[in-house]
Amino acid sequence: MFAAVIVGALLAIAPVSSEPIRKSGYAIGADSCGSGDLAFPRVQIDMKAGFCAGLVASEEDRLKFPRSIIQVPGRDLFVVADMGGWGHTDGRLLLLDPHAPQGQRFKELLTGIEYPFGLVIGPDKKLYASSAETIFRFDPLAENPRSLVETIIRHMPGRMIKLPDGTKLDESAHPLKQFVFDKSGRLFVNIGAHSDDCITPAPITKPCAAAEGASAMASIWLFTPPAGGVFPALKPNDPDPPHSVYARGLRNSMALALHPNFPDVGYAFLQGENGRDLPDIFKPNEEINAIEQGRHYGWPYCYDLSTPSPEFKSVLQSGTYKSLCTANALYKPPFSLLPPHGAPLAMLYYHGTKFPELEGKLLVGLHGYRPTGSRVLIYDVDDHGFPKPAPAPVRYHVSCAADPTHSFQTEAGEVAAAPFEELIAGWHRVNGVRPQGAPVGMTVAEDGAIWLVEDKNQTVIRIDRAAGDPPQPLPCDTRSQAMIDQLAAFVARDAQNSIRLTGLRKGLVEKHCVGCHSDFGLKAGQSDAEKDKTVLRFMLSQDGWIYPGDPDSGRLRTRLRGIGAEKLMPPGGESLPKAEPGYTRLLDIADLLVAKMVPGTRMRIKAGPPQRKFFSRDNRECGEIPAGKVVVVTQRSAVDKSGFSRFYRPADHYLSGECSDDDGYYIRREFLVPVQ
Repeated sequence: MFAAVIVGALLAIAPVSSEPIRKSGYAIGADSCGSGDLAFPRVQIDMKAGFCAGLVASEEDRLKFPRSIIQVPGRDLFVVADMGGWGHTDGRLLLLDPHAPQGQRFKELLTGIEYPFGLVIGPDKKLYASSAETIFRFDPLAENPRSLVETIIRHMPGRMIKLPDGTKLDESAHPLKQFVFDKSGRLFVNIGAHSDDCITPAPITKPCAAAEGASAMASIWLFTPPAGGVFPALKPNDPDPPHSVYARGLRNSMALALHPNFPDVGYAFLQGENGRDLPDIFKPNEEINAIEQGRHYGWPYCYDLSTPSPEFKSVLQSGTYKSLCTANALYKPPFSLLPPHGAPLAMLYYHGTKFPELEGKLLVGLHGYRPTGSRVLIYDVDDHGFPKPAPAPVRYHVSCAADPTHSFQTEAGEVAAAPFEELIAGWHRVNGVRPQGAPVGMTVAEDGAIWLVEDKNQTVIRIDRAAGDPPQPLPCDTRSQAMIDQLAAFVARDAQNSIRLTGLRKGLVEKHCVGCHSDFGLKAGQSDAEKDKTVLRFMLSQDGWIYPGDPDSGRLRTRLRGIGAEKLMPPGGESLPKAEPGYTRLLDIADLLVAKMVPGTRMRIKAGPPQRKFFSRDNRECGEIPAGKVVVVTQRSAVDKSGFSRFYRPADHYLSGECSDDDGYYIRREFLVPVQ
């Protein structure tokens, strides 16, 4: 039934030709967004009524890893920072002419830049940009822009750094330099943390050294210009302008927004915090912080509102950080929580004539690949630019989940937070139609349109006004019937897994779960073999329940065991391990069934960068799998792709929408290690 709904939805939006045009994973039809020569092919993402999204540029325009965008003042041209990718030093600044013909819209301005990211129009109306270590200005309209580059800051902690204990890092975790100017010309720069959590071998008895001192990481640095409000260009031997640490304990401040009246008393300086990574998809929450000079915002000692990080228990018992999270005037808890693992990478106040209903409101882009990310939020704010909190419960959306909304919670239970609307809501992957959304940089053009870039999908998107009712939201992707048939056949051919399935059906499903989930499809008069097949097919058809080979990633396991913030199933199941002999063994049998479902060798994605790319046979990029996840390798040395291993279909939400199961999935052999 659900599969039929998906097929119908896809057919309804498909172009007339048998094969839709696809760009960066988006199926392009005849509909457009915008008008005149600013009308672009409309992409099928679920948006607030009255809005649409047009695809301005894609991977076909040779974008590699675009991260930010800004308009050239007074001109209908834009500058895009294309980082090239992680581990690259070949970043570029590009000039985008949206009126030019497709394929001719970009011109290279500057090349060979290490991690270009920040793009800001300064108080002098010039264009400022950042690399991993520098901030500079230049004229994007000059015949030779490189000849006019003026560097104003030259030596900030970058990709390769030396920690206070002498440790050298080849790749700092958060080397990107987002920055903002206030109206007096003062410059605030994100100096991201060198790691996720600053954890060192236990026992930890001292504060995180890299976040201490006058050049602390995990902080916002303040540079103050000379009289006149403009920083001078540095000559070859000039020192950097002096700086101070404006605020500490901020793991990665990629989203920064100043109210136009800041620093007048009471006006907002907001930061979107990318919190530490915990395996639970609902922990910890991301944060909106109200930045004040001299305050500490918790990292790595506190997360959520005031939850102490257990690894730093000793540090929180004495000294500067004694009781930091709960009873220390140095700490300023978050102004509001953001959806957990949302990864806010852009934040701005909307000012423009195109969307009067957004005037003055705060827009926040969530880049995170987990089901809480891939969206753009709208916050109503007060006269000073602060979002308006509401009492608990305040809920947020979780894409493609059995429970599609979740309330903001900490270890203390439900908490107050600022509620929001969603400008872009449904941006989960739908194979054949769109990839999962990956918004990074965002800007408002002089005509009021909103422009954003996606790094993983290699696109530039323009948001304009749309007439009429919005299209129906697209359903979440589920397994095809052919895929379910194949998995069921794998189980049927494995004698041990057939026995495991029968045990689960009798001891768990029929005993405790019938009555929920549409009775798992069981009907009177079925034989035992038919019942086994019915139960298995039902579980395989539920989005996110089972990822073959990787029981830890599936909701079948987290719900049965009540892991993290998941509701325990069946209801009352917390007493079953003690009250029912053999119940704990049933839970282990469920894990074994999933782990051994597909023939092959279980391999873990090697530690390293946060995600590892995988490809089709013909080198199309199919998606990225986080380090630590498990895949089932069917060919350790793929005969049709040298240097790669072929593996079975990964967890669905890691697919980009570019590839099909028939292509196969391939990952470099060196990215795989045996499962211990």
